[in-house]
Amino acid sequence: MERVGAARDLVLGYVHALNAIDEAMRGAIPSLERLADVVGLSRSRRINRSGHVGTYSYSVHGAGCRFVCDNGTEVDVDFAADGSEVFDLWRLRWYGLSLPEPLEVTDQDLRSAVRSLQPLLDEVRPGWFSVAN
Repeated sequence: MERVGAARDLVLGYVHALNAIDEAMRGAIPSLERLADVVGLSRSRRINRSGHVGTYSYSVHGAGCRFVCDNGTEVDVDFAADGSEVFDLWRLRWYGLSLPEPLEVTDQDLRSAVRSLQPLLDEVRPGWFSVAN
């Protein structure tokens, strides 16, 4: 049970980090109404595909963006067609490994942690999650 608790803390940390990134990006880029807009703004060349905002660097990729905090913590997120932020177990695990004190968790522990966090999180398609509205 202790491992699931650590995985749960990791998931909550990821969600908290994602919220902090959203706040920093929207504060620095006035035309950004939601974090997902970073993809469209980069495709239209109104912002660079990669750059630095506050304590974060960002790199737009495919359907998402990878953010790296100055302390090395990485948050990778994809965006659904409706603009919601979606993530899978791989992204959660990678976040844990990038923490200043890396945390390695199993997919099984992450699945249990995500299930324990419903209704905070929704499974939007098999293996992919989003913060509930």
